[in-house]
Formats: sequence, structure tokens, C-alpha cells
Amino acid sequence: MKAGDLKNWHKLLKTKNQEPTMMIHPRFSALVKKELRLYWNSPIAYIFLVTFIGFVFWLFFRGFFLVSQADLRGFFSVLPWVFLFLIPALTMRLWSEEYRQGTIETLLTSSITIPEAVAAKFAASFIFLAIALAATFSLPISVSFLGNLDWGIIATSYIGALLLGGSYLSIGIFLSSITSNQIVAFITSVILAFAFFIIGETIVTFTLPNFLVSLFEFFGLGQHYNSIIRGVIDTRDLLFYFSFIFFFLYLNVQTLKLKK
Repeated sequence: MKAGDLKNWHKLLKTKNQEPTMMIHPRFSALVKKELRLYWNSPIAYIFLVTFIGFVFWLFFRGFFLVSQADLRGFFSVLPWVFLFLIPALTMRLWSEEYRQGTIETLLTSSITIPEAVAAKFAASFIFLAIALAATFSLPISVSFLGNLDWGIIATSYIGALLLGGSYLSIGIFLSSITSNQIVAFITSVILAFAFFIIGETIVTFTLPNFLVSLFEFFGLGQHYNSIIRGVIDTRDLLFYFSFIFFFLYLNVQTLKLKK
């Protein structure tokens, strides 16, 4: 997207003297639609979808026929590791590209507020992730012909995948706002997301004193994800994920305010 196009787009969004007449502000909706168009107007969306679907299907069926059991535990077990590399690839350009093209100044000095811009980028990437996950729904349908599936566990597992993916997205968007280098944003996002995922795992906590184990397990994204994909939706897990996402989006807002 060219800087001139972005300036023309901002003219349509200037509504300083208008009161919102909807629960979702029209300006915010326009921001989300703009971000979604940027995905679909570039090869990124199609490369992501083909890579994501092809990779998770291959990993799942690679072991599915060896186990000879009609369940999707293998699928939901590999998702965090696929997310770990594909989601940073999805987010690394969100702010870095604005810096590179020089459109960040136009964005931050327009009538759009920084929280609106951050929330719109997150919402658009989350919608795209939800579309990618929805594209995998043919997998449980296919497996259901081979045996009885517990659709309650399937539903909660997809919810867990969305929450985990949203957490990775919030990390990636925040780190993209720190640097104009997309490679740096990608690598740091992978490292930080990996750290938060394994921090509560036994491989990390077995060396810790007992009073730190529960703390590390609480902050581990993997611990909360594993709890949800077992079919149990605990409000503590939901609260943790919502707080985690909000925290990194808040850091994103503060970073952009400092740059402004």
C-alpha cells in the first residue's frame, strides 16, 4: 500500500466531530477491513493458508494411521508448534511495514487513536487466524467417519487453539512495533512465544524450588492450553489468556505512544 493511498484512506476516516452511532465505531470497522484487505491483496494470506493446512494435515495423518484411534489429540498437540513459526511470520510485517514505507507518521498523526490502530491490527489478524482454523474443520469431519468423536472436546480444543493463537499474535504484533526489521521481529517473536509456551512445562519446572513451580506453571501458555484441550474450560484459563493478550496489546500502545 502506497503512502499516498493511505493518506486518501485517512481522509475518509476523519470523524473527529462525529459521535459514534454503533457499538462498533465505523472508523474501527474500516481499519479492520483495511488490514484484512492487505492480507488478501498480497501472497501472504495464501502462502500462510496453504502452508498451515498442508503442514498440520501432514503431521496429523503421519501418525494417525499408526495409532489407529479416531481422535484429534495429535492434531491439537502439534498446533502450538506450527503456530510458533507461522504466526510470527504473519505478524512480523504489521508495524514493521508501516515503518519501512514511512506510513507510520501519517497513521499516528491522523484522527485514528493509537489504541484503535493496535486493536484493529490485532482483530484483523485474529479473524484471519480463525479463518485458517475453520479451514481445518474438514479434518474432524473426516475422522468422524472412522469412529465416534467427542464433539464437546473438539469444540473446546478449537477455543483453546484460538486463545493460544491470539496470545502468539499479541506477542508478534508488539515486537513488530519495536523494530522496522521484519526478520528481527520474526525471530524475537518465535523466541518469546516459545519461552512463554514452555515456561510451565515439566522440563523447565523440575529444576525449580517448589515455591516457584506453581508460579511458572501459571504463566505457561502451554499449561493453560493443555487444560482446555482436555475438554475443560476453566474461567481461570480464560482470564489468563484475556489478560495475557491485553497486556501485550497495552505494551504495543505504549511503544507507539513513545515513538509518536
